[in-house]
Amino acid sequence: MYENSDPRKSGQVLTTRRGFFKLAIGIMSFVNGLVLGIPFLNALVSPALKRKMEWSRLSEMDSLPVGRPVEVKFRAVTEDAYHFTDVLHSVWVIRHSADEVTVLSPICTHLGCHFLWNSERARFECPCHASVFDTDGKVLYGPAPRPLDILPNKIENGVLFARYERFKVGVPEKIEV
Repeated sequence: MYENSDPRKSGQVLTTRRGFFKLAIGIMSFVNGLVLGIPFLNALVSPALKRKMEWSRLSEMDSLPVGRPVEVKFRAVTEDAYHFTDVLHSVWVIRHSADEVTVLSPICTHLGCHFLWNSERARFECPCHASVFDTDGKVLYGPAPRPLDILPNKIENGVLFARYERFKVGVPEKIEV
């Protein structure tokens, strides 16, 4: 007469206190793993995936002489994970006309020394290993394996901006570091 009174035999699911707690703890563990795991994975993966390329303000275009290289120093903030550092950089700027400039990295492509402008001979010279470059950055002579590195730049409202980038030295290809 009471043959269907057992819920396990009738297809109904019985929820016990132990089963409820197992399910609740499993759900909370999953949510906790998400809350803690996503920022951890982001900290590990994001520096490799994204690289902030900030434009740095270099100079007013009117203050740059035409046809003569000028060393321009500027400050930039670099970010390494959550650590921000204020860094002083320098570049060589050559203004060709009112709206045309070349911005050169100050690092010699041979072994990474900073080169200088020789105004008497109108050329760039590296004091470390005697590499010599013309105003376009081409190697005139010396051990440098490639021309000087040209940096991306833009002019907005009469102000020159550039992105400071570093490249591997001692190799014939321009490889960003």
